[in-house]
Amino acid sequence: MTAALELNALTKSFGKTEIIRGVDLSIPKGERHAIIGPNGAGKSTLFNLITGRFPQTGGSIALHGADLAGKAPFEINRMGLSRSFQITNIFPKMTVFENVRCSLLWSMGYRYNFWSMVSRSPALTTGADAILEQINLTARRDLPAGVLSYAEQRALEIGITIAGGADVIMLDEPTAGMSHSETDYIVELIRTVTVGKTLIMVEHDMGVVFGLADRISVLVYGEIIATGTPEAVRADPRVQEAYLGAALEDH
Repeated sequence: MTAALELNALTKSFGKTEIIRGVDLSIPKGERHAIIGPNGAGKSTLFNLITGRFPQTGGSIALHGADLAGKAPFEINRMGLSRSFQITNIFPKMTVFENVRCSLLWSMGYRYNFWSMVSRSPALTTGADAILEQINLTARRDLPAGVLSYAEQRALEIGITIAGGADVIMLDEPTAGMSHSETDYIVELIRTVTVGKTLIMVEHDMGVVFGLADRISVLVYGEIIATGTPEAVRADPRVQEAYLGAALEDH
């Protein structure tokens, strides 16, 4: 079976500084995969390489077997990969409904057309309302997105991320800055909306990582030092020494 995402000997240098150093990683379809590591390990750079924001220096990236070299982010998105960012990325002055509706346009066949009134499309309205129900924001439908709580804004961004129908979802620090109750809310939301999809996430909260991930990869100084189940990674002495240490004893 073709992997959802395949990285082979992937490298990225900025000038003489090598940030990603020969990463090999295969993520099967339908897996929930977490990438963890200390600050400066290269996690965000890796995400940016996969999603086309940075060109790779060497190696290859394949999505469902298709080479992503030279693809722009929007092209990769249309191939079935969507991502969220560390900093919440929504349209704060538009309503919650309008944010989700915008993210549905391309996948539902709407192109650049000044004469088409999206407000008159029952299919768009139905689709957006279905996603709002899925992310538990129906009651906030007509509010400006900027007035939502932080956790609700992150939920909205997850809704925008899944709205285009991508089957590979990448989430960058989805629970950063949240309280315990907010984290529980977002974790349950992620678990629900990624059923049947491939999830790849960067996350610092080990409770979230060990609660969600089927497998974990540990990135240290641009290299993956271990990949395995949460139990295997927890017990790996290389991982404990390089990153997790005694923190694992708390989860």
